[in-house]
Amino acid sequence: MSTQDAVASLRRLGLSNYEARVFVALQQLGVGTAEAISDVSEVPRSQVYGAADDLAERGLVEVIETTPKEYRPVSLGAAREQLTAELERERERAFENLDTLREEGDHQHGGQGVSTLRGRQPIDERIADLLHAATAAAVFVAPEVDSLSPGIAAALRERATAGIAVTLVTATEDLQDRFADDPIEVIVMGEDNPADFAGRALLVDGATILLAVATDDGTVEEEALWTAESSIGRILAEFMQSGMESGRARQSD
Repeated sequence: MSTQDAVASLRRLGLSNYEARVFVALQQLGVGTAEAISDVSEVPRSQVYGAADDLAERGLVEVIETTPKEYRPVSLGAAREQLTAELERERERAFENLDTLREEGDHQHGGQGVSTLRGRQPIDERIADLLHAATAAAVFVAPEVDSLSPGIAAALRERATAGIAVTLVTATEDLQDRFADDPIEVIVMGEDNPADFAGRALLVDGATILLAVATDDGTVEEEALWTAESSIGRILAEFMQSGMESGRARQSD
């Protein structure tokens, strides 16, 4: 790796241009004065002091109190740990702020409109989130055992235990056995009703609905749309409730 590449990599890890150049120069020097660092890094000597002191504050450089003052880099192992810890703190801070902004946006704009999602994990997470928001009833259509991620299964159990009316519609008796000890109504649909299993579906409180189907474009496993408190959502909810009642009738026959 060239000096330029090393500087570029350090900048991507959060160092300023001068900090990165000073730190790389110190790897070459081992220990050096501001003048020596300036000669190697081509950072103006007046700027080396500030950059080196900033590096010291970040735990990446030792300051040797001699005349003139000298600087020594910490070991690469220590530098790696310091920068990794800084990146982790910045990541947590960034996503905490984003989470706060998102909550504010959700509060302001509500759930109206239709949203689309692509990818199995984002859809699994959205299903679990919508389940956790249920206050009265939740119906989840899971054609196969693989339709339930651990997060979705946990959300179903949590809501049912909290007294929410939870119904699981499936095509396999394996899921009936899986939730046999939980307060969840499991409806096993027969093979004579394949239209009910075009994909996964979720209905929460009669107003929020999510529909997901497998894709064949080779880019993602699944696509979904979901909506809350919208006209299209109420229409889709009626269709889903009708299908569920049909399933109950078949199961009781």
